[in-house]
Amino acid sequence: RSEINSSNKNLKVSDLRLSDAGIYTCEYGSNTVSISLHVFKLTISLDGHFLPNEIAELTLTQNSSHPLPDLDITFFNSNNDVVRPELSRDKTREKYTLRLNQLEATDSGTWTCHVHSDSPLIDQRIPFKVKVLGFQNPDLERKYATADSTVILSWHLNFQKIKWKAGFTGQLNWKQQESATAHELLDFNVTSRGEQHETKKSSRFRFEIPERKPDSTIAVKLPKVHFNHSGQYQCQLAYHQRHAQSKIELVVMKVSANTVGPLPRGAEVTLICQVSSPLPPNAHLLWERVNGTQADVKKSKPHEAKVEVNVSAAGLWNCHLVEDNDRKISLNYPVEEAPAWISYVITGASIGGSVLVFALACLCIISGISWQRRRQRAKKMARARQYLLENKTCQCQQ
Repeated sequence: RSEINSSNKNLKVSDLRLSDAGIYTCEYGSNTVSISLHVFKLTISLDGHFLPNEIAELTLTQNSSHPLPDLDITFFNSNNDVVRPELSRDKTREKYTLRLNQLEATDSGTWTCHVHSDSPLIDQRIPFKVKVLGFQNPDLERKYATADSTVILSWHLNFQKIKWKAGFTGQLNWKQQESATAHELLDFNVTSRGEQHETKKSSRFRFEIPERKPDSTIAVKLPKVHFNHSGQYQCQLAYHQRHAQSKIELVVMKVSANTVGPLPRGAEVTLICQVSSPLPPNAHLLWERVNGTQADVKKSKPHEAKVEVNVSAAGLWNCHLVEDNDRKISLNYPVEEAPAWISYVITGASIGGSVLVFALACLCIISGISWQRRRQRAKKMARARQYLLENKTCQCQQ
C-alpha cells in the first residue's frame, strides 16, 4: 500500500488505516527527518442512508504515537450551517460518538466534520455524505378544493435528486377521518435503477393516475371531487423494513340554499357555505355580496365548518375560505329575483288558498251543526219509542 517517489523521495501510503499512525523517519546520509502521522477515521451508521426523523450516529476514531489530544469537533451540514450534535467520548480520547437527531429530507448532501486541536496542531476537515430518502412535501399539507372541481394530489420524492440507487416500495392510502378504516388506492415501487412503477388497487374510489407528472412524483387525480372525497391521503414508503410517510388533508367546500329557484319579492332565502371538516384556528369562511356593503358580510366563528347568511334581495354572493388573510378558494351563488307575474301568481295563490281554507272551515262548521241537530232528533224519537213501549197503551182519536 506504499510507494516512494524516487525523484523527490516522497512516501505515498494508500488506503490509509488507523494502524498506519505513528512516526515515520527518513534517513538520507547523515540526515534524519521524522514525521508523526495522525490518522482519523469517521464512520456513519446505516452507511449514510436514512429515512426522515431517524438518528444518524457518527463515530470519530483517532490514532497517533503521541498521547491522544482532546479534540474540538464541529459539524457543518450541507448548507454549511453549524450543527451541534450530542457528543460523548471514551476516557482514552480514542473514540468520539456523535448523534444527529431527527434528520429531514432537506438534510441530504455533503456534510463536514471539522477537527481541531492546539497541541499538537490539528486542523482537519473530513467530508461525508448524508442521504435522507423522503418527501419534499411538508409533514402535513392541507389542500382546499371546491365541489365538482378537478384536484391533483402530489407527493414529491427526492430519490432522483440524491441519486438513491437502492430499491424501495410504497403505497397510497385514503381515509375520511382519523379513526376511520384506511383504503389502499395504489402501490408503487422504485427499482435500484430509479425506475418507477405504479399499480391501481381500488376500483370503488373514482380517481386516475396522471400520465404526465414530474419525475420522482406520486400523484392521484380526482376528476370531479365530491364532498365525501375529503379526508386524509397518506403516502407511505418502505425501505429495509423502515417506513416514512407524508399526509395531505383534502378539505372540500360547497355552497347551497335552503330553497332553490328565483327569489319572490318580499321573500327570504338562506345561503349555506360549508366545508367537509372543521377549519384550523388560522382559517375561516366568509360570505360577502359582490358590490355590497360591510353589512353584507358574514364570517364563521372559530373552528366552525359552516356559515349561513339570510338574503332578501337579488344579487351575487361569494363564499371565501380564508387562511392567514389569504383567500384559498371561492364559490359564488347567484340569487335571482322572480318576475313580477310570479309574485302576483304566488300572492293570488296565497289569497286563493286562504279563501279555500276559510270555505272548507265554514263547510265543516255547517256540516257539524247539521249533524248535531240530526243526532238530537234521533235521540228524541228513541226516547218516545221507549216511552210507548213501557206504557203499552194506544190512544185513539174519537
